[in-house]
Amino acid sequence: MTAPLRLAVVDDHPLFREGVTRSLVEHGGFEIVGEGASADDALRLVGEAEPEILLLDISLPGGGMNAVRSILEKRPAQKIVMLTVSETRDDVTGALNHGVRGYVLKGVGSKMLAEILRNVAAGETYVSPVLSARLLSDLKAIQDAPGLDPLRQLTDREAEILRHVAGGMSNKEIAARLSLQEKTVKHHMTRVLAKLNVRNRTEAAMLLRDARDRAG
Repeated sequence: MTAPLRLAVVDDHPLFREGVTRSLVEHGGFEIVGEGASADDALRLVGEAEPEILLLDISLPGGGMNAVRSILEKRPAQKIVMLTVSETRDDVTGALNHGVRGYVLKGVGSKMLAEILRNVAAGETYVSPVLSARLLSDLKAIQDAPGLDPLRQLTDREAEILRHVAGGMSNKEIAARLSLQEKTVKHHMTRVLAKLNVRNRTEAAMLLRDARDRAG
């Protein structure tokens, strides 16, 4: 029998938090190992309860993104999923670029949320479709040369690294997979971002996924 997925939930609205935890437990396959209402609570729960996934609101006392940065500096492998009402581009790209594995809007149904969390636990990255489409539209609008496919400018190694980034892997995981130094992967990604005229790895991955969709 598969062990339940260990989950901690941090949101400063008690009724919402209780509803999320209750619905996930009712779906089955989840164990709620801790709850909190602030960035400090998130840091404490990760250290004490060691959840497989931390479900976190971006708008918290102390700042959800502050919690993300502090947690991932100490525990780079910690899986974090943002569950929030914020749809701003800076919040979405900032969260994903700092290493968050999922960005989910609070209008999601409980069944879909359960599926998203299981997929994240299995190594996938998730962004709510409406946000993904909006970010991609913005990216298309700022491309300097519409007639030129910027992906063709990448070397074979850069393209290989970008494929792994699009698959949700961290620089450390890519380095281990390709037998490279982590600083070498970071150097290649810096060149990828410059060539694609994007601000971060999330936007680069979205360009690659869009190109695959159009080709396939």
